[in-house]
Amino acid sequence: MAKFLLNDFMIEDHIVSALKEDVGYGDISTDFITSDIDKNKKFEIYLQTREEGILCGCDPFRLVFKILASDDVKIDFFKEDGDKIIPNEPIAKITGSPRCILTGERLSLNYIQRMSGIATFTKKFQDIAAPYGAKVVDTRKNTPNFRLFEKYAVKVGGGHLHRFNLCDCVMLKDNHIALMGGSIEDAVKKVRNNISHAHKIEVECDNIEQVKKCLNAGADIIMLDNMSLDMIKECVALINKRAIVEVSGNVNLKNLEDIAKTGVDIISSSAIVAKAPTLDLGFDYID
Repeated sequence: MAKFLLNDFMIEDHIVSALKEDVGYGDISTDFITSDIDKNKKFEIYLQTREEGILCGCDPFRLVFKILASDDVKIDFFKEDGDKIIPNEPIAKITGSPRCILTGERLSLNYIQRMSGIATFTKKFQDIAAPYGAKVVDTRKNTPNFRLFEKYAVKVGGGHLHRFNLCDCVMLKDNHIALMGGSIEDAVKKVRNNISHAHKIEVECDNIEQVKKCLNAGADIIMLDNMSLDMIKECVALINKRAIVEVSGNVNLKNLEDIAKTGVDIISSSAIVAKAPTLDLGFDYID
């Protein structure tokens, strides 16, 4: 698992900021309800799911309570990121200060529900593409300031990652090419002369003529954007392993297998993040 993405020091500031937004000057519902309760009283509640899916987000969930309560809340996970979860099977037991548990409930669920939803949806895509040797990857169409969590969830779901940010990889799109007078060769040459040897160059193509120009220019990755299946097959044959072939545009669960069968290397889809439904998890008090 890509645990390096979610080390505590990488995500703590995000969670602190989220707590500031959610708690404000105080949880007036919980603070007044618990004001007369013995401070040594322990509250015990369970994290469970109402639907089948892939668990993701244990660390952010845990860190919410660590920041709120230090050692006053204990979390025992029975599952870990990447595990299949089913209804009525406890995922974790949360024990400790009633005030801290109730205050952190919604925020901790927001993280783990959203991330589990992405992991679950991603797995559906990757399971279809995997038999044909294709990798399903995310895109930069994600939630601002939540990218790290979303990319981690994609990995947990068995998917793969595109660039993390704009400095990670060169991607020349139609507007970049337009600024170079329409010359793919000149655009590739210009960036190649300025980037590190460690960076790859990807070029977006709408037609076969552009693919030919990419091959002449020595592009590392050729993206076939919104092409028909017949065009994709023709381009795959033309490229013939001389570059990584990526397909993008209107990818969904219905057309994914047909795309994967064409022999492409990468299928990028914003849907695995942007259209992933939130998994229904909740806190259940068990007498």
